[in-house]
Parts: sequence; structure tokens; C-alpha cells
Amino acid sequence: MASTSHIFLVGASRGVGREIANYLRQQNIAVTALLRNETSRAELEAIGVEVVLGDALNFDDLERAMITDKPVNAVISTLGGLPSDTEKPDYIGNKNLIDIAVKANVQKFILVTSIGTGNSVGALPPQALNALQPVLIEKDKAEQHLITSGLTYTIVRPGGLKSEPPTGNAVLTEDTRIVGSIHRADVAELVCLCLTSESANNKVLSAIDKNMLLTQTEFTEFSLG
Repeated sequence: MASTSHIFLVGASRGVGREIANYLRQQNIAVTALLRNETSRAELEAIGVEVVLGDALNFDDLERAMITDKPVNAVISTLGGLPSDTEKPDYIGNKNLIDIAVKANVQKFILVTSIGTGNSVGALPPQALNALQPVLIEKDKAEQHLITSGLTYTIVRPGGLKSEPPTGNAVLTEDTRIVGSIHRADVAELVCLCLTSESANNKVLSAIDKNMLLTQTEFTEFSLG
């Protein structure tokens, strides 16, 4: 990831997206973040993130934000709905982003979803699956749209997220049976490392902390080298 890279980030107002913004700026990577409102603007601008206002559910907003005279090298989306959202952006927002990324000739698209999406559905305990199923269906549609888009992609599915300092014990795996917890800052680092990893191209990867597995299942770690 060269310092000349320009990353378009969606979801930077909170959670994993905010941690990704922090990580990229520490590497002096140029970041443009799409925000729906002004709430997080000052905090993001303070670390050197360029902020554009717009709604991922609005195609024109996104197009105006992403297609400018400053080409975007990669898109990272942690876009996900809040329980209070009447219209969940997990599919429609990401679909808009993917379609505009194709139009903008973006080199790579990294989509952050969650364990339980798509073929990892069997990893979740039944109670968690029942609670999350409506949003997991939307996330699966977004994943499928990205896979068939023609873009070079990486899909990262984190386990249960915790807002604590990074442990450095987070790993990626192609094993869809694995479930556990992971700190948001560790997810952010793995996502950013995927930007420059050719081995991560066109892969769907689960992200967990190897010391916080729900079940002690043997699995193979995925190497980004």
C-alpha cells in the first residue's frame, strides 16, 4: 500500500470503519470517508481524513463522492444497518458502492460482513442465527453482488466484535466452521493488510482472535504473504 494510494471508506463513523480510518492514516494513506451526517466529521478530519457527506442508499450521492478528479484505488466498506434503521443499507448501500466502483475502475474492493453470512451460516449457534438472520440475508446478497461484479475483491467476515485494544492474535481463515470473538482494531489491521495482499484477492475470509474461539476446532490460518 503506497502512500500515493487513495482509499474510499464507507462506515468510518463508528466501529471497525473508524478503526480502519485510524490505521490507514497512521500509514499516511489518503482516505476519503463518506458520512451520512456531520456527527463524526471533526474527529475524522482531525486525523487527516477527507470527509464527503452523502447517503450510500442514494446512488447519485455516491457517484458524486467517488468519481472525482482524484481517482480511488480501493474501496473499503464496513457498511451495516443499525437496529433503528427503517431501511437497512447492508445490501442496497453496498450494491450502489460496488456498481460505482466498477464504473470508476477501482482496483480492489474490500467488503466487511460477518461470520454467519453465506456459507459460514453453520458456524453460528442457533440463538445467534435467529437474531441475526434478517441482516445476514442482506449481507449475503451484497457478497454475491461483489463476487459477480468483475471487481478484484476480498470479503472479510469478522466474528463477535469487541471494542478493546488490539491483541495482535487475530487471524484470517477460509474455514467456514470457525466462530469466536475479535477486537475491532484487530479486524481493521487485517482488512488493511488485505489491501496489498495478492493472495487475498477474490477470497472470502473469516476473521477471529485465535485465543477467543467459541469451539476449539482445528483450522488452517490464511497467509496474506
